[in-house]
Amino acid sequence: MLSKNKILEKIDSGETSGIEFKEVIFKNQKIRLNNHDLSNEIAAFANHKGGIIIFGIEDKTNQIIGIDKLGIKLVIELLSGICHDLIEPSLVDFYIDAIEVVNGVGENKKLVYIEIDKSLWLHKSKNGYFYRHGTSKREMSTEHIGRLLQSRSQVRIICFDEQAVPNTSIETLQPDLYQRFIAHSDKDVKTSLLKRKLLNQDNATVAGVLMCSNKSDDYLYNSFIQAVYYNGEQKDSNYQIDAKDFKGPLDKQIIDSFKFVEKYNQVSATKEIGRLDRPQYSMKSIFEALVNAVVHRDYSKHRSKIRLFMFRNRLEIYSPGELANTLTISTLADNQVTRNELLSRLLSEIELDDIKVGRRYFLERRGEGVGIILRESVKLSGKKPIYEMLEEELRLTIFAAKSLQNEGEGTIE
Repeated sequence: MLSKNKILEKIDSGETSGIEFKEVIFKNQKIRLNNHDLSNEIAAFANHKGGIIIFGIEDKTNQIIGIDKLGIKLVIELLSGICHDLIEPSLVDFYIDAIEVVNGVGENKKLVYIEIDKSLWLHKSKNGYFYRHGTSKREMSTEHIGRLLQSRSQVRIICFDEQAVPNTSIETLQPDLYQRFIAHSDKDVKTSLLKRKLLNQDNATVAGVLMCSNKSDDYLYNSFIQAVYYNGEQKDSNYQIDAKDFKGPLDKQIIDSFKFVEKYNQVSATKEIGRLDRPQYSMKSIFEALVNAVVHRDYSKHRSKIRLFMFRNRLEIYSPGELANTLTISTLADNQVTRNELLSRLLSEIELDDIKVGRRYFLERRGEGVGIILRESVKLSGKKPIYEMLEEELRLTIFAAKSLQNEGEGTIE
């Protein structure tokens, strides 16, 4: 949020590579602003170093013209729609506000501004890829696009989980969470966080936010697990029993999701001597599946979240992103390829306290996860879990074991 004085300072300075002015012409209950031209401008700022567009200013004279009340509402709605609908991927790191200032002749005038942060992603408007050059936008060359993709890790040359997150700082990271990864005796906390790559210069990294903040979704949109339980075999709200969004550091998300499944993991049992219990799902395989989903998801794809659906006859986990590097569905069980190496290292240092799944740490880093999921599930249900790529999303389906009651041997408890 910018103060009146800051806005006036920027207006006095004139247009720069980080400041753009727009006059708003209001006629017949409509504003005359070109949606696609604005989407080019906004994407250009996000692709460069960020910046501000102030509406209600004559760009050649820097004169404060202002916007009337209805015009303000229309401009704000227009900008919000552009950021969400006309830019790919949708813009997340922006702030829109209206503010009243006094112009050069003492009149109160209202303005609208949009503040755009440098983005973690490379954004495309309808007319292509643009960047800010001097006081104008320019279309990127193929070479320029390649350099930006490389620097922002979208071709995986630099790990995405080590990238700096805009609009964050060391204060974004919570001491009780980052102390798990640095020595308590370290006096220079910032240096320790930099060494562990939880900080990148003055910004928190993607991994730092995901592991050391209870509000990661404020900075990395959709970085949480959504879980839904249906008492049926289809996604039907009429049969929805429970739904939760699990947020916070990734290890907490894993535990909370694990307990959600455990809560609805029905157990059938025999009544005869030598009682036999049979759960629908192996919780050991569920734990591995959740850890894999969190570690291997593509956090640069902010439109999707990890989704977990429980049905009467199966469980499905969706993880955003294509398979990393040269992995294929057929080689998942035999290869160890990590998309987010830093996240993997951090999770391998956190001990499991309140759940028992046959291991000491969240991640053992031996590449055994998929094999455990397959073996444990087949042993229980007799059906092999299915991995499928659905466009740019990996779906794992684990089938529920048949109840002993259905076999005529017992009852469900």
